[in-house]
Amino acid sequence: MKDTLFFNEQKPNGFPDEGLSQELMGPQFAKDGKGDTQSLDSERNAPEEGVKLKAEMTLLNGCTVIVGCIIGSGIFVSPSGVLVSTGSVNLSLVVWTICGIFTMFGAYCYAELGCMIRKSGADYAYIHVTFGPFLAFIRLWIECIIVRPCTGAIQSLTFALYILKPFFPDCQPPDEATRLLAATCLCLLCFINCYDVKWASKVQDYFTYAKVFALIIIVVTGFVQLGRGQTQYFTWDNTETDFTVIASSFYSGLFAYTGWNYLNFIIEEMKDPVRDLPRAIGISCIITLVIYVLTIVAFHTTLSPAEVLGSEAVAVTFANRMYGGLAWIIPIFVACSTFGAVNGTLLTSSRLFFAGAREGQMPQVLTMIQTKKMTPAPSVMVITFLALLYLSSSNIGMLMNYVGFATWLSIGAAVFCLPYLRWRQPKMERPLKVHLVFPIVYLILTAIITVLPMMAKPVETGIGLLMIFTAVPVYAFFIGWKNKPAFLDRYTFYVTNVLQKLFVVVAPTS
Repeated sequence: MKDTLFFNEQKPNGFPDEGLSQELMGPQFAKDGKGDTQSLDSERNAPEEGVKLKAEMTLLNGCTVIVGCIIGSGIFVSPSGVLVSTGSVNLSLVVWTICGIFTMFGAYCYAELGCMIRKSGADYAYIHVTFGPFLAFIRLWIECIIVRPCTGAIQSLTFALYILKPFFPDCQPPDEATRLLAATCLCLLCFINCYDVKWASKVQDYFTYAKVFALIIIVVTGFVQLGRGQTQYFTWDNTETDFTVIASSFYSGLFAYTGWNYLNFIIEEMKDPVRDLPRAIGISCIITLVIYVLTIVAFHTTLSPAEVLGSEAVAVTFANRMYGGLAWIIPIFVACSTFGAVNGTLLTSSRLFFAGAREGQMPQVLTMIQTKKMTPAPSVMVITFLALLYLSSSNIGMLMNYVGFATWLSIGAAVFCLPYLRWRQPKMERPLKVHLVFPIVYLILTAIITVLPMMAKPVETGIGLLMIFTAVPVYAFFIGWKNKPAFLDRYTFYVTNVLQKLFVVVAPTS
C-alpha cells in the first residue's frame, strides 16, 4: 500500500521501524516494518469491493450541481455591487449579460479541457498536466486557502443574513448572531457531507429546485410589473465613465456566476463525462444567464437605483414591496438558495483537496475515504474549518474582492492550458475541440478585468498577490525539500496515523 505522509510522495529517510510501527498502530499493524499507515482494523472495516468514490453522476445530476453552485448568494448580494460601479440600470444590465457570455466562453474551454484531461481537480489538474507541479501547487494553494473557504464564508454569511433579516426589519441583524448562524450552517453541512454522499446529493437537488422556484416567482412578478408599464428606472442616467471603476463591477457580476466550473472538480464521479460534461455546462450556463438577467430586470421594475444601493438584502426589500404579508416567503427561499450553494461548495471543494493529496501536494490523509460511509471526511472537515476562519471578517464586499482577483487570475491561467496544449501536444486525444477564438477572447478579457481593478484598488489586489506568493515558501519546504530530517518524517507519520484512527479513513482502492 502507499505510504501516507504529509506533502511527500517518496518514502522518507528514518521511516519508523517495526517496533515504532507496532507502538503507533498497535500489535495488528503490518509486520513488514515499512511503515504502512493503514491498520488492519481499518481494512477489515472496508467493504469487499474496495474503498473509493463511485461514478454515479448523470447529466441531470451534473446540471443540478452547476446550477446549484452558481445560483447562490451572488444574485442576491451582487446587484448593488454591480450598480454602484456602473451608475445606471441599463449599464448594469449590460454588465450582467457580458458576465454571463464571458462565463460561457470560459465554460466552453473547460468542456474541452475536462473531456481531454478526465481527472478530478479541474484547473488544478489541467495546470499540473500542462505546466508541472510548481504552478499547479500555486493554483491549488490559492483555491484551497483563499477561494473555496472564502466563497463558503460569503455564502454562509448571506444565508444567515436572509434568515435573520425578517426578525430585524428596521435595522441590520447583530453581527455576532449573523456569524454564529453562518458557522452553524457550515458545521451542519459538514456533518451531512461527511456522513453520507447521498444525503449531500439530495440536499443539492432539493435546494436547487427551491432556489430556481424562488427566482421564477421574482421573474414572473417582474413581467407583471413590466405589463403595468413600470419601466421608469431603465435609463442611462448617471452612467459611470471611468473604465477602471466599470471594470470593478465585473468582479461583483462574475462572483454571481462562480460555480460554472465546479462540475469539472468531480468529473471522475460522472458516468459518461465525455458526453455529459459539455452538455451539462452548456445547459446550466444558458439557464443561469437567462434567469439572472430577468431577475435583475424584475428588481428594477419595482426598486429605484437608490433603493437597490441602500439594501444589503435586495430580494427581501423587493418582497416587502410586492408581496405584503407573504413577503416572508422570499427570505426563506433565498436562505434555501445560499444553503444549497454552501453544500455545493463543500461537496466539490473536498474533491479538490482529494486531488491535491493524490498528487502528493497536500497532506495524504486528505486523499483518504471513510471506510463505512465512503466519504472524503478529512477533506470536508478541512474546507469547513478554513471557511469558519474567514467568518472572522463580516465585510462581504472585501471578501468578494479577494475571491474575484485570485479566482479569475487562476482560471485565466487554466484556460491558457488549452492553446498551449494545442501547440505542444497536437496529437493528444480531444473528444471535444473548441475554436481558438474562445480561449483567446477569454484570456484578453481576463487580463483586462484583472489589471484595471489593480489600478483602481491597489490595496485589495496587493493583499491578493501576497496571498498568492505565500505558496512559494510552502512549496519549497513541504514539497521541494526532499531530504527532511528523520524526526520530521516520524512526526508526520505519527500525525497521519492518529488522524486515520480518529476519522476511520483509509487510502482509496486503486
